[in-house]
Amino acid sequence: MAAAVTSMDDIGEVLATMQGPDVAAAAAARAREPQLTKPPGSLGRLEELAVWLATWQGRHPPSAERVRAVVFAGNHGVASRGVSAFPASVTAQMVANFAAGGAAINHLCRTFGVDLVVHPLDLARPTGDIVTGPAMDEPGFVAAFAAGWDAALERPADLVCLGEMGIGNTTAAAALCHGLFAGSAADWCGPGTGLDGPAVAHKAAVVADAVARHADAAGPLDLLRRLGGREFAAIAGAVLAARHARIPVILDGFVCTAAAAPLAAARPDALDHCVVGHASTEPGHRRLLARLGKRPLLDLDMRLGEASGAVLAAGLVKAAAACHAGMATFAEAGVTSG
Repeated sequence: MAAAVTSMDDIGEVLATMQGPDVAAAAAARAREPQLTKPPGSLGRLEELAVWLATWQGRHPPSAERVRAVVFAGNHGVASRGVSAFPASVTAQMVANFAAGGAAINHLCRTFGVDLVVHPLDLARPTGDIVTGPAMDEPGFVAAFAAGWDAALERPADLVCLGEMGIGNTTAAAALCHGLFAGSAADWCGPGTGLDGPAVAHKAAVVADAVARHADAAGPLDLLRRLGGREFAAIAGAVLAARHARIPVILDGFVCTAAAAPLAAARPDALDHCVVGHASTEPGHRRLLARLGKRPLLDLDMRLGEASGAVLAAGLVKAAAACHAGMATFAEAGVTSG
């Protein structure tokens, strides 16, 4: 499957030929749910998650035993414009922290039995400054997209959690959302790594300039190439690869959801195999979720990134799958149904 992604045209082709839902698996999950020893609907969204998991895995009962978190890291030329409270060197430092097991995501993955893999993407060479030109040329964009595609498929998985790390990437996310969904630049900009009011206003001005510079983009994927980063392209590649391989996806916060958003802008059902793990406190995330029609699984006032919210939400998906597959039916338990 990796060989299928070698050009922008190939990306458009895999987007156009995505698999749809497995109707038979979905029907089997819906038929089993009312037979389980509980009042109808009493497990709420866990019941919905079990059906979603079966639908996009294409099998019943669904499973969430093999869960992987894939985190992509990239550096952004726009970071030189003072849009972050931290220098760009922190991206590589945090990648080293992930490797040493010292980050929040390491401990969350251990807690929930999730395998973690981190992919740094050419950190020594930041993307272009989006105010003056595109973040990536077409070959660079395709290479990053293909890296995400390959990463999603490098090991078997029942479920993939996607996340990112990259100083300046909330600015890229805000610019991408502003370019895709309009509104004002300020609508999409928040504190990111901890900016104050005047600094957020400066960030919004940078975003407005960047979006104006790329008003002639050829469509959502071209806008992703121009305004996103390598980790954005990799996330989009991983999302599409997972769809073709029938692996459901949990998206993390604002940056991760923004990276996937161009796929939905190009094809409305492109993210049906994805759920969003949590609602970030970045103000643009809730606005983006409303645009995409996605209801997050958790709302914990988090804005860390690095797949932290997605891995927390994976615990809910694991619970949903375990209850759906493991609970006794009324007939098996000898319990009278209502």
